Amino acid sequence: MGGQMPMFRQMPKRGFNNARFARSFAVLNLSVLEGVPAGTEVTSEFLRERKLVRDGLPVKLLGDGEVGVALKVRVEACSASARAKIEAAGGTLEIAGAAPHAKAAPRAGA
Repeated sequence: MGGQMPMFRQMPKRGFNNARFARSFAVLNLSVLEGVPAGTEVTSEFLRERKLVRDGLPVKLLGDGEVGVALKVRVEACSASARAKIEAAGGTLEIAGAAPHAKAAPRAGA
């Protein structure tokens, strides 16, 4: 009977939690865009109007599926495979809200 209390139950349950810093996305696969006509500009608003993603979340495009036509895509995040498939079909991809990386100024005395 009894026994020693397991170590994880002995430790206090407080400290760092990453929940404040986690980013949530409305995830969308390329397979949803298969029926979109060529030359269409696909934006977050375009996807919300068609009820493909929920309101209030930034859109992340994943590479599951194929794109046979050239599309102009502008979303908040994108996987590398989705980018490759869009560009291989002759389309363009722009990451909305992405600031270009600024180069740091050289430090004095370095």
